[in-house]
Amino acid sequence: MINTGSRDEKESEHGMAHFIEHVIFKGTQKRKTYHILSRIDDVGGELNAYTTKEETCIYASFLMQDYDRALELLHDITFNSTFPAKELEKEKEVIIDEINSYKDNPSELIIDDFEELIFNKDPMGRNILGTPEMLTTFEQKDIKKFIRNNYHTDQMVICSVGQMEPAKVLRIASKYFKDVPANHRTQKRPITLPYQPRSMDKKMDTFQSHIVLGNVAYDLDHPKRFGLLLLNNIIGGPGMNSRLNMALREKNGIAYNIESIYTPYYGTGIFCIYFGTDEENINRSLRIVHRELKRLRETRLGKLQLHNAVRQLKGQITIANENRENLMLSIGKSYMMYNKVDSLEETYQKIDSITSEDLMHIANEVFDPALLSYLIYRQS
Repeated sequence: MINTGSRDEKESEHGMAHFIEHVIFKGTQKRKTYHILSRIDDVGGELNAYTTKEETCIYASFLMQDYDRALELLHDITFNSTFPAKELEKEKEVIIDEINSYKDNPSELIIDDFEELIFNKDPMGRNILGTPEMLTTFEQKDIKKFIRNNYHTDQMVICSVGQMEPAKVLRIASKYFKDVPANHRTQKRPITLPYQPRSMDKKMDTFQSHIVLGNVAYDLDHPKRFGLLLLNNIIGGPGMNSRLNMALREKNGIAYNIESIYTPYYGTGIFCIYFGTDEENINRSLRIVHRELKRLRETRLGKLQLHNAVRQLKGQITIANENRENLMLSIGKSYMMYNKVDSLEETYQKIDSITSEDLMHIANEVFDPALLSYLIYRQS
């Protein structure tokens, strides 16, 4: 896991981190694309990667006896990729198709557009995929320059989950990674630009209207981030009993997809609510959403309500940790950002310490109507 993502790109590099995630599999000094992809697939494993605003991750799942094989491959593609010009041109077309397919999914596209709206001209607002126009300009020298300037060895974490003794993990990792030349980060990420609420309507060729409203929120180091995580779960989390799901879908039948999202970043964060509804139900839906937010700002949760909300969140976290891939990625990010990993018990303690007064205070800070931004895709 590498502490570099799309927010680290210059304007002329928009989409570069995601492009590298694709082309890093296209050849190394000793392997062609087929040999890279087959190295793990041949033994029944999986090789994959993803890019976010702040990190790039290359990971694999495999049988324990293939551990050495997997770490050698991860080292090879991370530090010895050659980025053949012919492969770059092919992959540009693949990513352009990915961008176009994303545009066919308004429920996902609107989240990117909303981040662009609230972060305005800040790099945080640029979407991860980039643009077709910018992609066509990328060359091998641009990729190598971006890697040299942003892939710092003191900002990388090797994370492993499985039935493997730590001493053996360290021995195999050292075998392949110990001679990687040091390249330390010397600059900090820039602070995001000041936030000003904004609103925008767009006409879209869709079967329903899509709405997002939200605000900037607490960053990765903020002491209230666990409180907002709990509040987010109450208002529009994955549970079918979330307040917005009950109000919009179960009681009024005017929306199908409803969710709230809280994502903390370095130095900033974002909270937003998304739902889709028919054009004639937009104003009614927004009134219901505002009513639920007002309840959280003005009415403290009762003792039983808080107990149930805490128990639900702890259960969701525990079940998520049963997925070993999710656990690995979570541990890797935690170590990369905080240089430590909390146990489940430590996480539970932080959630248990949240009070009803804390939640009211957070709701009044983050859900303040005067600070909310809006983006609506209206049916054309």
